[in-house]
Amino acid sequence: AGFQGIDTQANITTLGRGGSDTSAVALAVALEASECEIFTDVDGVYTTDPNKVPSARKLPRISYEEMLELARLGAGVLHSRSVELASKNNTVIHVRSSLNNNPGTLVVSEEQVMEKAVIRGASLKSDDARISVVDIPDKPGLAAELFGHLAESDINVDIIVQSSGKDATNTISFTVPQKDLHAARELVRIWLEGIGSGSFDVEEEIAIVSIVGVGMKSHSGIAARMFQALAKISANIEMISTSEIKVSVVVSKDQGRAALNAVHDAFELGKAIG
Repeated sequence: AGFQGIDTQANITTLGRGGSDTSAVALAVALEASECEIFTDVDGVYTTDPNKVPSARKLPRISYEEMLELARLGAGVLHSRSVELASKNNTVIHVRSSLNNNPGTLVVSEEQVMEKAVIRGASLKSDDARISVVDIPDKPGLAAELFGHLAESDINVDIIVQSSGKDATNTISFTVPQKDLHAARELVRIWLEGIGSGSFDVEEEIAIVSIVGVGMKSHSGIAARMFQALAKISANIEMISTSEIKVSVVVSKDQGRAALNAVHDAFELGKAIG
C-alpha cells in the first residue's frame, strides 16, 4: 500500500511527507514499468502557481532536474524523493488530474523535453525567515562551526550570503524555514555567547522568488534579465543565490507576489515554445 514501508527493525511504518508519490515510483521501478502515472488534484505541472499568476501555463514536459529543483522550492505537485528515484531509474512520471481525463505533464530526461525554453518555471516561497549574524571575527572555521550546529539540529539552510567588513569582522546572513526559526535563533544565540562577540537580528517578512531552467547552462544574461524585471516594479533585492539551473532572490514579503508575476512575464513563461 502507498505511504507505508518497513524499517530496519522490520516494523511497519509510514514513509513521511511525499510517501505516496515515492512508493508509487518505487513500485514502477520494481515492476520495470516505463511510466508511473500519479493522479493529483491538479492536471499537471505549471510554469508557476496559477493561483498566484493568472498567466501560468501547464507544461507538457519537464526534465527531472527542473522538476526536482521546483519541488525543493516548494512546488507541491511532486515530492523531491519521488523525482530523485524516477531520475535515477529513468522512469517517466505522468502527473495527471484525478478529476478529469486531460493530458498531464510528463517528467522525463532532459533529452526528451520538446520545448527548448531557457527558463521552465518560477516559484515563490513565503514561509522562510532571514537571520543576520553581524560583527563576528574574520577567522577560519567559524562559519563551518555555525552551520555545523544548524545541520546537527536538522535545520535546513537555503540562501547564504557572507560579507567582510573593514574592521576584521564578518556578517553572515542566511534563510531558514519559519518552522525552524525558534530553534535556529536559540542555536545562534548560544553560539555567539561561545565565541564571545557578535550579535544577530531576524527578519520574518521575506519572500524567496526563484526561476528554474536547464537552459541557463548555455545562456548568459539570465540573472540580469530577472533583476531588470524586479527593478521595474521597484522590488528591492536583499539576497541572491545561484546554481547551474536556478536563480533565487530574497525580497520583502509584501513584494513577493508582484515579483513572481514580474519574472514570469519577463521570461514569457505563459507562452508555449515550439
